[in-house]
Amino acid sequence: MDDQAAAPKDHVAARTESTRPEQAADRRRPGPKRWETVVAVARIVFLAAGLVTAYYLLPLDRRGTGRTTALLVIGLLAVTLVFLWEVRAIMRSPWPRLKAVEALAATLASYLVLFAGVYYVLEHSSPGSFSEPLTRTDALYFTLTTFATVGFGDIVAQSQTGRVVTMIQMIGGLMLVGAAARVLAGAVRAGLRRQGREPPPD
Repeated sequence: MDDQAAAPKDHVAARTESTRPEQAADRRRPGPKRWETVVAVARIVFLAAGLVTAYYLLPLDRRGTGRTTALLVIGLLAVTLVFLWEVRAIMRSPWPRLKAVEALAATLASYLVLFAGVYYVLEHSSPGSFSEPLTRTDALYFTLTTFATVGFGDIVAQSQTGRVVTMIQMIGGLMLVGAAARVLAGAVRAGLRRQGREPPPD
């Protein structure tokens, strides 16, 4: 009888002992090396610089009533596709947390440059849409102050179209900060589970 009772205990003890080396290995698993972090930061900087450079160099001065809508719709679709691709990359990355930071920065830079371009095209297609004529720098400045909810009031949207586009940016910004951050956090957890490294409980 005692032998039968001891058998399950020995089995549980053996299984516990077998999992301890795996847990210890997970704890010893190194994080991203310094050069990997540097490479990720460099990618973020080069991407942001590339987007801003493209924004200043692309021919956005041509007038056309449908250009603003087309740029906004195609741009938002492109930002969404980039975001979804980044989520997939996070789940497959050996360093999900580092990749999530990179993904958020890439999505945010794309989003801000997109709306700066939309505002610039809108002002050139429909002069008077804003309280003053917008240069590319002015459009980028207005985009950043709107996203940061600073709203100095030196540049304001005056036309109905301008105000609608600004509201779309505001709503998208809230979604980017809230919903997108939660999606990225979920992707990080999925990536850690895929590697057998459960994230610590909140």
